[in-house]
Amino acid sequence: MKKIIFILALTAMALGCSKDDKKDDGGTGNPDAAVLSSPANNTECLTGSSVSATESSVTFTWAAADGAEKYFVYVKDLTTQSSFQYPAGTAISLDITLKKGTPYSWYVSAKKSSGNVTSETWKFYNAGDAVTTHAPFPAEAVSPVMSSTVNGPSITLQWTGSDIDNDIAEYNVYMDGNTNPATILNTVTTQQLTATVTSGGTYYWKVVTVDTAGNQTASPVYQFKVY
Repeated sequence: MKKIIFILALTAMALGCSKDDKKDDGGTGNPDAAVLSSPANNTECLTGSSVSATESSVTFTWAAADGAEKYFVYVKDLTTQSSFQYPAGTAISLDITLKKGTPYSWYVSAKKSSGNVTSETWKFYNAGDAVTTHAPFPAEAVSPVMSSTVNGPSITLQWTGSDIDNDIAEYNVYMDGNTNPATILNTVTTQQLTATVTSGGTYYWKVVTVDTAGNQTASPVYQFKVY
């Protein structure tokens, strides 16, 4: 990941990332779910406590869910798509050590006698020593959904992209019959692209998001079949 490093690093702080009042309230519309508080959604986490040159401790907080017996925090590294589960017991906050300079998503699962209830999923960027530019979040597929079967001969690939710097420049879209597609369909500035497919074929596709600073982030590889 390309970064412009300041001469002076940020002073490490013991507090977790605080909530921005302009962001979502963390609710899912389900009154039984935990309500997320911090790290705030779609923001840069600047206030983690530095653990090492490559890691910092981030405090995750949420509002209690009625009837919850215990909580589990799920954190996904959006660069590697690796997910991790952290038990929190009955607490409504948890310190987790994460890699610096890395985008993450997270949600809280509340275990109840009636079953598990999950919160909304939020994303944040765990900053390293002071940077002035960040790589975009990996694009997320909207259509076709993963492992779906669609009608041809023409389909529209759709996805969502986001970047805390709000400086996405373009999307490079790859699609072919390989599990790691290497054929570029086109470079677009919108979040969709029409492609021609063959009946009976299985296709794999991904989106590489590029910002104005040249930072690039590849999405997971998505797959679909054609009738």
